[in-house]
Amino acid sequence: MRPTDETPPAPALRAEREPVPEQEWLEYAEFGERFVAHAVTEERVAAAVAGVTGRKITFGPFKLGPAGLAGFVAEGKVGEPRIVRHGPHVHYTVTVPVSLALKALLGGRKLRLEAVVSVEVALHARTASPLLVVIDIPAIRPDDVSVVLRTQAGDAVNEMLLDPIAGVVQREVANRVNPMLADPQTRRRRVFDIEAIVAGTESAHRRRAEAEWAFDWIDYAEFGRRFFPLLVTPERVNAVLEERLAGRPIEIGPLRTGPGRRATVTVRGAVRLPTLRPREPAPGHIEPVVYDITLPVALDITVDVLKANRYRAELEVPLVLAARAADPLLLVIDVDPPDPAEIRLELAAEGVRAATLGALAKIRKQVVAQVAGVIRKELTSGSGRVIDVGARIGKSV
Repeated sequence: MRPTDETPPAPALRAEREPVPEQEWLEYAEFGERFVAHAVTEERVAAAVAGVTGRKITFGPFKLGPAGLAGFVAEGKVGEPRIVRHGPHVHYTVTVPVSLALKALLGGRKLRLEAVVSVEVALHARTASPLLVVIDIPAIRPDDVSVVLRTQAGDAVNEMLLDPIAGVVQREVANRVNPMLADPQTRRRRVFDIEAIVAGTESAHRRRAEAEWAFDWIDYAEFGRRFFPLLVTPERVNAVLEERLAGRPIEIGPLRTGPGRRATVTVRGAVRLPTLRPREPAPGHIEPVVYDITLPVALDITVDVLKANRYRAELEVPLVLAARAADPLLLVIDVDPPDPAEIRLELAAEGVRAATLGALAKIRKQVVAQVAGVIRKELTSGSGRVIDVGARIGKSV
């Protein structure tokens, strides 16, 4: 038997079978940006840069001015970064405080200075191939470092002597904080491999980031487009169909039919393993992930008219499954219930009498309708059809 040559359209949720309120569908770009915005919270950004807190910084001695008449050494540590999010998009300002104590020699005088240092850098979450969310922190420049020098009470110092010290502090702090943010463990915490998280496996991309910070960047629309094919794979779809439908018993009857309702029909059988074929999107179009599915059903039919007449029935039920993005951050598995008119049925009679039994033609539609009803009931169950991606992000990312 062959499936129908007419390819059914991608299914739409129908009010009469909808277990949840009507969905507001999202474009892939919108879904991608919402996903990243939901996943990359202030807490996760803070965790990604937490490794710098408490790290020591020392530098010097440096000699400044003509003939090295001024010089200093500095020692201190990095404080806890502060994270501020800007607007609805995934943009953050990270402020890293650094406290330094300086021992300086200025104009022949030994002084102790306090440097209040603040490193401010803008970062945002980016998406990369194949399905990564990366907290990308640009390299800190001296201009990103602000320095305020304070002398001890009673010490008067010429501002012209302090300015060169502040410039050196800016440069040296930038040179030391950059490696802290780029060390292997900190890098690892800044990469989220969504595919590996969903599969429950270790990510090779996170391990690679420890050694090399190089990515194939993609935009949010491409991330959203890749999200569905990578998660709604043929293997996962097939596993769901096998779990929910394969082996599902079909039991119909006994039904009374025929002239005078003298024929009794009993049907027993089961759904077999489904086959599925990914539908290729039209060139240049971003479409939902769609699978054409053929669900085989094997039935034993008994028509009892004076004596039992047995038949073997083979059915092919065509289905279409689509994975769509919906508001606020949902993945909806949408399957159209089978149309009895599209179900193919082949019957093989056991024996001459069964083959010539006139009552058989009248039960074909009943059998097909009953099988369609059983499959429809299973497919339209709300269980497993709607996945709250936003809720799962909080538990797994």
